[in-house]
Amino acid sequence: MKDNLELGDIIEMKKPHACGTKNWEITRLGVDLKLKCTGCGHEIMMDRLEFNKKMKKKVNKPNA
Repeated sequence: MKDNLELGDIIEMKKPHACGTKNWEITRLGVDLKLKCTGCGHEIMMDRLEFNKKMKKKVNKPNA
C-alpha cells in the first residue's frame, strides 16, 4: 500500500501535527517526500524510510 502513492494523495499520519490535524498532502515524490499539512499549510521534507514508519493510512486518492 505504501508504494502506491501519487502526488496529491492525502495521508493520515500516526501522530498529529502541532496544529492538531493528522492529514498531510503529498506534494513531491521520490527518495524524499514533501508533505503539506492540510490544517496550517506547513511543508516538510521526509525520507521514505521515516515516512513509511510514520504513515498510518491513505485517506483519499487524487481525482484522475
